[in-house]
Order: sequence, then C-alpha cells, then structure tokens
Amino acid sequence: MNKKQPNMNVGAAGLFVLFGLLFFVLLFRYFSIQFTGEVGSQPLAAKAQQKYSRVGTLEATRGVIYDRTGEVIAEDTTAYTLIAILDEKMTTNPKNPNHVQDPEKTAEQLAKYIDLEESEIYSILTKDQFQVEFGKAGRDISYEVKKEIEALKLPGITFRRDSKRFYPNGIFASHLVGYAERSDEDGAYVGKMGIESTLNDQLTGKNGEINYESDLWGYLLPNGEQKITPAQNGDDVYLTIDKKIQTFLEDAMNKVVEEYNPKKIIAIVADPKTGDILAMGQRPSFHPKTKEGINNSWHNEAIETSFEPGSTMKIFTLAAAIEENAFNKNAVYQSGSYKVTPKDKPIHDHNYTGWGPITYLEGVQRSSNVAFAKIANEQLGFDKLREYLTKFGLDKPTDIDLPNETSGKIQYTWPIEKATTSYGQGTAITPIQQIQAATAIANDGKMMKPQVIDKVVNHDTREVIEETKPEVVSTPISAETAKEVRDILETVVTNKETGTGTRYQIDGYSVAGKTGTASMPDPNGGYLDGPGDYIFSFLGMAPKDDPELIVYVAVQQPEIDHYSMGAIPVSMVFNPVMKNSLQYLNIQPTKLEKASTTELDDYIGEPVDNVVTSLEKRGLDVVVLGNGKKVAGQQPAKNTIVLEGEKIIIQTDSDMIAPDMNGWSLRDVMKIAKMSGLKLNSTGSGYVVKQSIKAGAILRKGDFLIVDLKTPDEMIKMDEDNEETTVSDDLSAGEAETPKD
Repeated sequence: MNKKQPNMNVGAAGLFVLFGLLFFVLLFRYFSIQFTGEVGSQPLAAKAQQKYSRVGTLEATRGVIYDRTGEVIAEDTTAYTLIAILDEKMTTNPKNPNHVQDPEKTAEQLAKYIDLEESEIYSILTKDQFQVEFGKAGRDISYEVKKEIEALKLPGITFRRDSKRFYPNGIFASHLVGYAERSDEDGAYVGKMGIESTLNDQLTGKNGEINYESDLWGYLLPNGEQKITPAQNGDDVYLTIDKKIQTFLEDAMNKVVEEYNPKKIIAIVADPKTGDILAMGQRPSFHPKTKEGINNSWHNEAIETSFEPGSTMKIFTLAAAIEENAFNKNAVYQSGSYKVTPKDKPIHDHNYTGWGPITYLEGVQRSSNVAFAKIANEQLGFDKLREYLTKFGLDKPTDIDLPNETSGKIQYTWPIEKATTSYGQGTAITPIQQIQAATAIANDGKMMKPQVIDKVVNHDTREVIEETKPEVVSTPISAETAKEVRDILETVVTNKETGTGTRYQIDGYSVAGKTGTASMPDPNGGYLDGPGDYIFSFLGMAPKDDPELIVYVAVQQPEIDHYSMGAIPVSMVFNPVMKNSLQYLNIQPTKLEKASTTELDDYIGEPVDNVVTSLEKRGLDVVVLGNGKKVAGQQPAKNTIVLEGEKIIIQTDSDMIAPDMNGWSLRDVMKIAKMSGLKLNSTGSGYVVKQSIKAGAILRKGDFLIVDLKTPDEMIKMDEDNEETTVSDDLSAGEAETPKD
C-alpha cells in the first residue's frame, strides 16, 4: 500500500498540472477573443451577422408604356410560377401530404391548365429532385388560373408570386412598341425591340433590398433590426401613338390581308404640324406576349427597310420645281417617251405611248414619267434637284427614337439615274423619310422631325422627366409653294378624266396626294413581271387647305389579276383610316354647300327652249327627247320636289329619240321607260354600262329596254380588261425602260 501511494500522488500531480495548463489556455483564449473580437483572423461579429441576417430583394416595377391619351400599351402585372414539391421528407403528416403523392393523377389534372402534354408533365413529376418547375408553360400564370389549380387541392403543387409583361392590345404597333423578356442571368425583363429596347434603361428601374435579423429558421426576430433600401421603379413612357387611330389602322390592314394576302403592308399616320407619329403598323406582325409571327418579320419595315418609292417621289420633284419657278403647269410637252442623252434608252410613260401633246399639269395628274424627267433635266436641273433631295432629308436618317433606322440610297451618278430618281425609280428611301419630307408640303414649308415619344414620367411622383417638343428640321420650300403643291395634288385625286388617285376621294374631306407603283427587283436580274409584283402606295394628306393628317400606305405584291388593281388594297387602308381618324379628331369636313331643291311646274305646252333654259339655271340636268318645239310630257311630274343636279326628262311633240344612258342610275332610266311606255329589264346594280336600244333610235311604246348595270369597282375592272393601256394608277416600275423582257 505504501508503494502505491507515491505513484498515485505523482499521477494526481500530473493531472493537476495538465488541467491547470488547459485552464490557463482557455482563460487566455477567452480574454483574447474578448479583446480582439476575432477567431482565426475572422471577426466573430461579422460571422454572427452573416448567420442571423437575411437579405430580401424588393423587385422594381418596369415602367408602363402609355399611348398619348393615357391608355396602357404595356405594363407589369402579377403572375405566378407553378412549382411541384417532390421530396417525401416534406410530408410530416400522411393525412396532409406536402409532396406529390400521385404523379399520374397530378399530371392528368395539370394538363388541362398548362400548355404541356400529360406525358411531359408526368416525366417532370417523377424526377429525383426536391422540387421542380414546368419551364415556359408553368410561368406567367394568371391569378384566375392559379385559383382554379388550387381548387383541385393537388398535394405538393404550389406557386411562387412573380410578375410578367402584359400587352393588353395584342398585335398593336408591335414593331414600334417592341417586347421585353426575362434575362437568363438575373431574371429581369430586358427590352428586345422597339421602344422597349430604346428606353430599356429608363423602363427597367433598380431593385431595392431589405436586410433583417432572423432566427436559425429564417423567421424575423421580434426586436431584430431592419434596413430597407426601396426599389426605384422604372419610368413610365407616353408615346405619340393614339390607340384609337392605331386600332383603325390594324383593322384596315387585317381586312386587306384577308382579301388580298399581300407579302407586306407598311402604313404610317402622322401629324404634320408636330411630326408626331399617331399610328404605325405592318403586316406580317407578331404578338408581343406569345411572339407568334415574329419569325415572319423581325424588322420595323417603316424605318429599317428602304425601297424604290415609285411616283410618290414626284411630290418632292414637283415642290422643288415650283420653289425654283421652274414649273409652268400650262406649258405643253410631248408625252410618251424621252431620251435624257442620245446614248440612253428612252424613258417611257406608264402606258408606253403617252397621251400626245399635253400640259405639265395634266402630266402630273396622269403621273407622266416623261414630264418629270423633262422637269428635272431641262427646267429645274439635275444639280438643283439633288440639293432638294438633301433639303427634304431623303439622303439621311430622320433620327426617330426607334432602333436600327436605315437611310435611303440616292443613285445619282449617271444622267439616266438622275432622271429616274426624279420619279422614284432606282433610288431607295424609307417610308419614314417620305413622311418627314411630306410634312413640309402639309405644314407650309416647315419640315418636322418624326417622333414617337411624347414624354417620360417618374412612375411614383408623376414628375415629367423628359418631354419631346416639336422640332423643325428644315424649311425646304415656302408656304406659297407648299400650298400650290397641295392644290395640284388635289387634282390628282379629284380629276376623274386624268387623275390617277380618284380612288382616294373621301366624302366630306378634300384630299391631296400621289400614287406610287414600284417594281420588285428580280433576284436573277431585272424586275419581276407578275400582275401583282409591285409595291403599290399612296401618300396623302387632308384636309387639303390645312392638313391635319398625313397617311402613307404601301402594299407589296397583293394577289391581284392585273397591276392596275393595285390601288384597291391600298385604298382599303388609306380611306377608312384617314376618314375615321379625321372624324375621331373632330376635324370638321370641308364646307359643302347644301344642295338646293326645286319644285317643278307644269311645263306641258310651253316652248322647249324656254323650259330648258329655266331648268338649267336652277342647276338641273335636262334631257330632251325628240326635236319638237313644244313640251309634250315631263318626268318627274309637276309639283315634284327635286334636288339640284337631278335629271329632268322633257318629251317634245315629235318622235322620242333614245338618249345615251351610259352612266345613268336605274332611277333615271325608269323615268325614260315610264314616259315612253317601254318595258324595262335590268341586270346588275349600280350605273348603266350598256343599253339594248341604241342612242338615237326612236323609242316605241311596248318595246323592251334592257340595261346592264355595274358598280364603280366593276366598271373600273371592265375598262382595265378591255383596254390594258388605260390604267387607274401609275407604273413607275420599268418607267425608264422599254417593256420588260
């Protein structure tokens, strides 16, 4: 026992020393941490902060895009992302499962609400993952669909709140507005086209964040500190586009697509006094939400594509000549063909042979290429014309606030190129360049920069950050010249015999404008020669004396039987858009004198000459049947109230002679039949184009009178079929050449 005691003491002493050293090490470590606040060179406070602090993102709202009146065009709306939890560990109570228990049933139910096949959903639900999403089909789910899915009470199916870019008008100025889609990097929306791209920085804003203290499970501590950095929402943008006018345009283009299936349509509506673009559209187009149709046309054709304008270019050649006192509308020239130099091929008019010696005014109305080539070469001069092309901005971009604008390409080296440029062949310009140049004609010489942005506004404070003011680019012509050009262009529309633009007349409003027909280049050289292988266009403004609107419409390669029908689809866009827009803007119709009325007397027995003179003084159209001296009958009868311009049939005391009834209404033909006792039969509707009793023949009671009636459209087509050289539109395609090979 005595021998063991010393050994035990030594062991105890060793343990005492060991624990004493450990105690002093711990004590030193304790005070060291207390004084330095670090462990292993790492600050403990920061480690604790990192462990118990949480950071949440406060997502900024992307700015709203409005039209000029405050109607929403694009905005962020609440959406939901569909999520499925697959991990069985999430279920703690089998009676209330929190994961997908029956993938087959769940797939069957979800297939009714999202755009995925049942088999694809089942494949996703059977993956070995904690939770899954359903790709594009499971994103941007509306609140209504979310509620319907939740009502199914499918275990493991839940949602994450999100936002999506919403375009309430669907296909609506899509290439101008553009679209935004989520970035793969940070999930933020990024503009990819149009205004969404141009103003992406202003629209995007900046996300905020919230820093807060939580427990180990992430729950907010009752007395924990919070630090909030508010999100800076994106700015709102107001466009110059007017929703109502844009809708007129979209609807009109849809009708043309349905009926004529053209390769392209380009259309712009502008305010010439400010340069504001009120509507801009094209076909093909796309839906900004679904992107359906975007592969058919990525480009904004109005600003990214230049092409031969055709005879709408003649507007600016005419304006230059008038400004330089080089245009004499009453001077006569020989139409048909013209050689710029002895070595050049002759330039031909669109009907090839011309109309003989005619005035330059008639040359404008008939859209004579020869007239404009002679004006450019012999009167204005090619060098001076080139100066005006620059003054009208046709050789440089307009700098409109849209991406990827291209410029025109002026071919102006050889004399023949200079001549053809004067009437729109060979040289290429964009539709927006034509709109800008046309503002000088409509706005008394002041050319306005086209613009699509009205103002940029702070989303939260409503403070106006940027505001676009009308900008005069240049003044290429005087107000007097602009007025004279408009007066001449009005006759292009109103002159029934020589005007190429009669189809563009609008009831109640005076229209000034110019047609254009440009050939489509053949990839193998030369030009295509199919009946519809042209770009048909019209550039018009109204009301003529003080234009409030400019409308440009171009239709490429519609499915038509003859090129002379190309004006039909163009007018189907121009006419309703111009008329409806003027009425919507409360632009008063051109003052029209109210047609006067007259009560007819009893003229039987009176001298024919006296009656005719009296009725014509009252503005009535008198038709006399026969060569007698006294009135033997009349239609309408006495005491009838008739309008100014109405036909009055006078029967003389001799044989009744059949008049030429071409162009008469059926109502007027019935007056003849009633008076002469003819048996009347008619076919068709509209106005007389054929009569069975020839003009000058004696009318006999009981004879049959058969008249064939046609509508105005039918008459135009009939004339075109009978005489191909007489057309209702100009043909600048191949206008510098002999007929295409």
